[in-house]
Amino acid sequence: MADYLLSQRGNQQVGEKWVYNLIRRRPELESKFSRKYNYERAKCEDPKIIQEYFDRVREVVSEHGILQEDIYNFDETGFAMGLCATARVITGIDRYNRPNLLQPGDREWVTAIEAVNSIGWALPSYIIFKAKKYTRLGWFEDLPDDWKINISDNGWTTDKIGLEWLKTHFIPLIDGRTLGKYRMLILDGHGSHLTPEFNRTCTENNIIPVCMPPHSSHLLRPLDVGCFAVLKRHYGQLVERRMRLGFNHIDKLDFLTAFPKARTMAYKAQTVRTSFTAIGLVTFNPDRVYQQLTIRLKTPTPPPSRSSDTQSSCLQTPQNPRQFKRQMTTTKKRISRHTRSSSEAIGEVFTRTSKAYEMSINKLTIAQKELHDLRAAHEKEKQKRRRSKQQISHEQGITREEAQALVQGQIEASQAVTTAPAEPELPVSHPPKFMFKINIERVLGKK
Repeated sequence: MADYLLSQRGNQQVGEKWVYNLIRRRPELESKFSRKYNYERAKCEDPKIIQEYFDRVREVVSEHGILQEDIYNFDETGFAMGLCATARVITGIDRYNRPNLLQPGDREWVTAIEAVNSIGWALPSYIIFKAKKYTRLGWFEDLPDDWKINISDNGWTTDKIGLEWLKTHFIPLIDGRTLGKYRMLILDGHGSHLTPEFNRTCTENNIIPVCMPPHSSHLLRPLDVGCFAVLKRHYGQLVERRMRLGFNHIDKLDFLTAFPKARTMAYKAQTVRTSFTAIGLVTFNPDRVYQQLTIRLKTPTPPPSRSSDTQSSCLQTPQNPRQFKRQMTTTKKRISRHTRSSSEAIGEVFTRTSKAYEMSINKLTIAQKELHDLRAAHEKEKQKRRRSKQQISHEQGITREEAQALVQGQIEASQAVTTAPAEPELPVSHPPKFMFKINIERVLGKK
């Protein structure tokens, strides 16, 4: 927002250290950032276990002659669609608890299967939504052509989906990019990666899977080290931005709008290459990981004490029209006196008045920006309502072209049924009127 305000005055932006300088000159402010660390991960940071893993990688590379360009890593990452990301915020120094951030709270689970290469290439995403049977055509409208969508009962991956991803997504995409004969695939110990069918498919396609030790992905998996955290942070920021515009619900279409944007910001080629370097794979250097195994705790620096020598002044920046009018009245009286002693006070009044005018202009600029964002968000909502809600039945992940082909086939089938010749209708037989009259006469005759 500071950059936006400066852009209205010209081509200006705040400096890289602007936030830190702001906190330094305002002792009542400080920044807080929550950090989470899993106890199981800390317990499994055994140098012996990590060394065995690197020995295994060295043996596979030397035995099969795997090139650095043929090293891949893949994993699943889950999203609760309506949860914001933990963010660094500025708050009062007298606040003891962590600041709260409102979020939509939609916890429907979405899984994305991601894979990256050591040279910085990221394969197209494979999205798994929570659904029973049908996939909506509207999901594919803004989706890249090479992405795939699949469904499961709970939005998680399964053995069948993991095997399908390997056969129909991963292998066809990497076949044309392989430089050597064998490819190495770094993976974790998830159940869908350790099935006999998965292993057999890898063997048939010259893929050597290497499994990491448990609870070590934060040290040994490139996606965890450099990509997933950035991806979820950017996605959480997009959800937070939508929440600030007044939308308190995130659905699948909203996820498909925000996720590709966050993925573009997270999966940069340099970031992926740096991730493989950080875990000691490319180039091979296990010392990069060994030096991180010792957890060092730092003693926090106590916050600075507030200065009691605050300058007292009766002149304050006006915050409303009443205060502004009062200061203008006082200024006019002092000017009419033409006393030398009041010249500094008059100058202070004009300084405060100028600041009040600047604050008003900033508030107006922010209000105009919020109005623009609300109108843009409203227009996106109108476009979302116009999207197709037609459902598609399928048994495996499909792309947008495949979904459109299925819909076209359904339309042609329904037209064929409509244009089929109708069977001739049989004539409806009605009882003769004279028989009804005879029956009435018999009844009357009996009476």
